[in-house]
Amino acid sequence: MRQLLLGLDIGSSSIKASLLDADTGKAIVAKAFPEEEMTIEAPHEGWAEQDPEMWWKYIKESSRYVLQKASVKSGELKGIGIAYQMHGLVLVDKNQQVLRPSIIWCDSRAVSIGEKAFQDLGKDYCLPHLLNSPGNFTASKLRWVIENEPELASKIDKIMLPGDFIAMKLTGEVLTSETGLSEGVFWDFKENGISKKVIENYGINKDWIPKAVPSYSLQGKVTQDASDETGIEAGVPVAYRAGDQPNNAFSLQVLKPGELATTAGTSGTVYGVCDTPLYDPLSRVNTFVHVNHTKEKPSYGVLLCVNGTGILNSWIKKLMGAGKIDYDEMNNLGSSAPIGSGGLTFIPFGNGVERIMQNKHVGAHLLGLDLLKHDKKHMIRAAQEGIVSALTFGFRIMQDMGMDLKTVKAGKANMFLSPIFRKTFVHMNKVVLELYDTDGAQGAARGAGIGIGLFSNESEAFAGLELLETIEPNEQFFEPYEEVYTHWKNQLEQIQNLKL
Repeated sequence: MRQLLLGLDIGSSSIKASLLDADTGKAIVAKAFPEEEMTIEAPHEGWAEQDPEMWWKYIKESSRYVLQKASVKSGELKGIGIAYQMHGLVLVDKNQQVLRPSIIWCDSRAVSIGEKAFQDLGKDYCLPHLLNSPGNFTASKLRWVIENEPELASKIDKIMLPGDFIAMKLTGEVLTSETGLSEGVFWDFKENGISKKVIENYGINKDWIPKAVPSYSLQGKVTQDASDETGIEAGVPVAYRAGDQPNNAFSLQVLKPGELATTAGTSGTVYGVCDTPLYDPLSRVNTFVHVNHTKEKPSYGVLLCVNGTGILNSWIKKLMGAGKIDYDEMNNLGSSAPIGSGGLTFIPFGNGVERIMQNKHVGAHLLGLDLLKHDKKHMIRAAQEGIVSALTFGFRIMQDMGMDLKTVKAGKANMFLSPIFRKTFVHMNKVVLELYDTDGAQGAARGAGIGIGLFSNESEAFAGLELLETIEPNEQFFEPYEEVYTHWKNQLEQIQNLKL
């Protein structure tokens, strides 16, 4: 009989399910729903919301698809792992009914609340204890609800992150994780528990916060009702949960100090692991509890995030005519433009406030446009070079914190499918790039295998992880790409009148 593991990845664009054969370490079937990107509602400028029931709808569709496609028999599915978009806020009442749309990661309505809390609590508390400013994270979003929707807030029974919600729908159990609490900036790293000062400052009822469980652990079993809806056999345990960036790092076996993972989907990230609680004095990058953290063996993840990444690339595609050009054609066209895009510069910060810009709403900017010189190929290349430049800006903040950044791992997906993007990333940051055949859903499945004890250790869980390609930098390209970055940074300073 096969031993199968199901990974579920709740993104803001799609929901993906992946079925992993634990004996081979290989994914046997995967599927993302819907075919087009999920809707993000923006009732007001700077807002971003999604209906959690929409996530559940596509969880049901994707789960049924992979289970039927693989002809899964009773007893073969051993465990479920859940990865999810970070920093979202889901509120439910005592009947586990959703009270309002989820305020998701790229919503910026709570920026001023986080700034005030930073002033009230003081940097001498926030930085060493929270390793972050309260910022625009989940706790600040909850405070916004308390201030602006008091009648609704009075009905709250539990608060949770998107992955906690899906786990609740599957098992009926309302739980969270230590890494989840840290990503919401509820966690005091010195006390190794929920921050009493954050709870008190924000007027949060401590009973709203679910019990925290380790990322790898038995976290409830699929109920009969959930089985009827999803096709997953009743009694199968949920045994892993983590936010998308810690999980992406885990998916790439980034678990030791000095190891790095990167993504370039709708948003772009670099996530580095360390065993000491590092922080940036300006909170432009953020430190959270990593999935393998224990009191005895601490593990932290430092996250650099740029909201305006793949979303800019998809905007360029739509601008050029949906259906008339695909990404491969775009990349081929962009490759014909010179390094530096003929002086055309893209500032990609057009998807909400940016943490590396100290939660300022910079916006996206196209600079240096020459109507007699520039065409589609320059715009495509400038967009990709601008995205990498933004990541490099954060990358150098991480280096200044003392992180040793030499080799970066990524899944061969999204913008890492673009030769322009890969070459720019490797040379602008002077790193080796390793590309793997994996994704967040596969990682969640491997995590579930650890959680149920099917894998005896983390190394065993990654026996089937396949390295597809290693890209080494060539020193002759260091100078031209450094010129691109320097020009980009100068342009950014000019539009913001900032010293960065």
